[in-house]
Amino acid sequence: MKKKKIQKTNAMRQLENHGIGYNVHQYAWNDDNEKAQNDADETGMPFHKIYKTMVATGSNTGEIVACIPAGTKLDLKKLAEASGNKKVDMLDINALEKTTGYVRGGCSPVGMKKSFPTFLAQSAAELDTIVVSAGKRGMQVELAPDDLLEITDGEYADIT
Repeated sequence: MKKKKIQKTNAMRQLENHGIGYNVHQYAWNDDNEKAQNDADETGMPFHKIYKTMVATGSNTGEIVACIPAGTKLDLKKLAEASGNKKVDMLDINALEKTTGYVRGGCSPVGMKKSFPTFLAQSAAELDTIVVSAGKRGMQVELAPDDLLEITDGEYADIT
């Protein structure tokens, strides 16, 4: 039986161009409210390793990317402090694709249209790997948190 070839995303190409190793996890995407739990169930990954990518706008810096554990909530005040902003608001969902090049449910912290300041929840530092969107609905990449910070020029922060 022939193995189905994975169509690479921009995020995957950038990881490869930087020599960063990753594993791909694919699943049937649906617009379920419990999406992160579904991602974990479908990929067989532990729930605590699933990280979601959120994009906000800072009063001083403009757009900011935050990667947080799927079971947590982003603390906008903490993100503002970590990013050097007075105030931070979530990016309007209708502006997501135009700003990042990615759609809701498929927004990767890697390979956005532009480089934005990126903050990874401090809890990721304790894990050997985390799972983030590969830039396409139903596709995730598993990589070391330090590798994610390297390619995004990001930093760990207390943002949840």
